[in-house]
Amino acid sequence: MTSLIRAGEQTEYISLDVTAAPDGESLELGRGDERLVVFLSGRASLTLDGRECGVVGGRVDVFEGAGDAVYLPPPSAAVLVADGDCTVAVAAAPAGSRSPGEARVIPAATQREVVVGSGSWGRTVRTVLGPDDAASRLIVGETVHAGTGTWSSFPPHRHDRESAEEARLEEVYHYRVHPSGGFAVQVRYDTDTGAEDLRIVHDGDAAAITSGFHPLVAAPGHGLWYLWILAGAERVMRVYVDPRYRWVSEQR
Repeated sequence: MTSLIRAGEQTEYISLDVTAAPDGESLELGRGDERLVVFLSGRASLTLDGRECGVVGGRVDVFEGAGDAVYLPPPSAAVLVADGDCTVAVAAAPAGSRSPGEARVIPAATQREVVVGSGSWGRTVRTVLGPDDAASRLIVGETVHAGTGTWSSFPPHRHDRESAEEARLEEVYHYRVHPSGGFAVQVRYDTDTGAEDLRIVHDGDAAAITSGFHPLVAAPGHGLWYLWILAGAERVMRVYVDPRYRWVSEQR
């Protein structure tokens, strides 16, 4: 398992591991933090707290459609045995004051999808583990672009301050780009401090976003997908949209 983000180094709460398992290889997840296993490709046989749950997963790649996920509260353990080659992302955070949910499979068909934006900033946002779902700290979803060379997380928003309009949440992105040799540009800026940052991200990269606004854009001709993972002291989704660009989403 490859650790892309390690809590305590880049983030306070969130860690992210990604592993690719060949056919027949097993991945054992013992008791620990609250975790969400997201199938990026392929399938695996699942044993959850000693109970056989059949085969989960089901998508060829992240651009094809939704994939199953497995939620593990801290007391739970799971074993995944790859049924053909498969790749999973494991998002984790220590449980907070809110009680964790029950260990369970979250089927692809039950995940909520909405289309956000249009044209050069249109995308599908898929919520895998939302703020209203049973969990202690994690909020997890995916964003996928049907078009190429398009903008995401626009109009820009932030969630690193505490107010009636905004909750303090750190975030981790895991990116996939199609074709895989391409890239996207992650933009970050903070109107409080004046800090600005641009980072080129490639297929398979991850980034910790702990402050400021954070839109991103794919290179022309390239599709973009990213897993987003949120966690904070309070498990609530409350984001602040940059007032200078709110008019974009108000257009018809």
